[in-house]
Amino acid sequence: MNIRSLTRGDGVVIGAAVVLFIASFLSFQSISGYGSTVSRNAWDDLGEGLGIYMGAVIGGALIVVNRCLPQPRKVLGLDLGQVGAGFGVLAAWSLLWSLIDVPDGVSAGAGLILGFIAAAVLAGGAIATPLVPALQAALVPAAKPAAPQPYGAQPPSGYGYPGAPAAPQPYGAQPQPGQPFGQPQPAAAQGAAPAAAQPAAGDFSPFWFAVPVTRPLFAEDGSPTPIAELAPGTWYLAVEQRGPALVAQTQDGRRGVLQDTSGIQRG
Repeated sequence: MNIRSLTRGDGVVIGAAVVLFIASFLSFQSISGYGSTVSRNAWDDLGEGLGIYMGAVIGGALIVVNRCLPQPRKVLGLDLGQVGAGFGVLAAWSLLWSLIDVPDGVSAGAGLILGFIAAAVLAGGAIATPLVPALQAALVPAAKPAAPQPYGAQPPSGYGYPGAPAAPQPYGAQPQPGQPFGQPQPAAAQGAAPAAAQPAAGDFSPFWFAVPVTRPLFAEDGSPTPIAELAPGTWYLAVEQRGPALVAQTQDGRRGVLQDTSGIQRG
């Protein structure tokens, strides 16, 4: 069942059915006589409670269920929605005459008046939905696509991440002419790229990168003890190249040498 297939007309039917159910417990009629007033509700007479009020509620349920099903179901050749609408019309017709033909000494109660209005609204909503475009609009609007992130905005989960790259790009690969930065290189160009294609130290420009696995960051003075660890899913800034190694800056501003640059993802 798919509730997103419900329409505004179905919403009217659901609301009317709920009001009709509540009205069945309110005063249906008040009888005055012998200096006292006796009030009764629809459930004091099962023909009214089950046959009229609950009949209309069941009719509303059939309309809604039929709308949620992948394919309309039929009973004796009749669409479930049509059967439900028929229940609503019958309940409104019966309650109308109960409201008009009130015997002497009997007053129509709130349950009768409210029940007739709810039954009339339920029947009207069921009949008018296929005819009125405004009632055919979706009751539950479709989820809106996520808004594009403004240029330069920082995502909450990545330090300094300037914007998601379109695809992983091996470190040192050069974009082809006319190709946007960050797009994957053709397989032939990647496989044939010689080591000399890597940028020279004098032509180095800082860039953002991420590591595929946790890797140690060593001090710039050559000490063998790591000063930090670079974690996957976080973006770091490469500020200098020293042969095959990179000088990287962490979130807290510390700088160190990343000796293993294999498989890093450039941003």
